[in-house]
Amino acid sequence: MGTTQLESVPEPKYWHLKTVLSEALDSEFTVGEVLPNERDLAARFGVARATLRQALEQLELEGRLQRRRGVGTTVAPPRVGVSVGTEQHAWPGAAGDAWQPVDCDLSAPPAAVAGMLGTGRDEPVHTVRRSRTTHGQPVAAELLYVPPASVPDLTAIDASGPARARAVLRELQRLDLERQEKAVELGSARADDAKELDRLPGAPVLVVTTRYFTPDGIAAVSVATYRADTCRLTFGETGGVHIHEDRRAS
Repeated sequence: MGTTQLESVPEPKYWHLKTVLSEALDSEFTVGEVLPNERDLAARFGVARATLRQALEQLELEGRLQRRRGVGTTVAPPRVGVSVGTEQHAWPGAAGDAWQPVDCDLSAPPAAVAGMLGTGRDEPVHTVRRSRTTHGQPVAAELLYVPPASVPDLTAIDASGPARARAVLRELQRLDLERQEKAVELGSARADDAKELDRLPGAPVLVVTTRYFTPDGIAAVSVATYRADTCRLTFGETGGVHIHEDRRAS
C-alpha cells in the first residue's frame, strides 16, 4: 500500500489514523511482526509523531498491538475464543478443551467459593491450576475448585503436579453434568494473576466464574481470569455471551 495522506476529518486525527493503521495490520502484517519505527510510520501517513503515538496507544489498549521491551511494537495474536454462555454442557478437560493443567493441591478455597460449594470455610478442596496460551502468549489463568466428595476415587491415585490435575479432571468426567452457570465481570489483576498473565498488578481483566451442577448440587467451581486486552464480548441470539476469536476491537 502506498503512502496515505490523511485529509481533514471531523473526528480526531489520531482516531482516524487508528482506523487506517488497523486496516494495515489486517492486510500487511502477521502476528508477532515488528512494526516500522515511529519516524517511518509518521512519514508514511503524513502525521506528527505525537498523533501517531496516540493512535498506537489506542491500538495497544484494544489488544491489536503489544509493546515488547527490547523488541518494539508487534502485532498482537488473535483474541482468545471461549464461550461463556449457559448453553454449554461439558466438564473442564473434555475433548477440545484449550486449557493446560499446571498443578493441583489440597487447600481451603476463598470464602465466596466455599459458599458456592457448600463446604466449610476451612475445609480443603482440590484446587486445580490451569493456563491458556495463544501464539505462546499467556492469555488466561484458571483455578478450578473441586470438593473431595465430587471425586472420591481420587484418594487411590498417587500423583502430584500436572498429573494430579489431570486425574481430577478425569474423575469429573465420571459425573453426570446437569448444567453449568457462568458469570462475567470486569476486575483488576491480583499479583499472582498479573505475574502469570505477564501484566502489571491492577491491569484490567475479565473474571469468568462457572458453577458446575450435577443432580446432587454444585460439584465444582471455576474462576478463570482473562487478560481484558485479549477478549471481545458479543451477545448471540441465544442470550449467551461469547468471546470471539477476532483481533478487531469492539
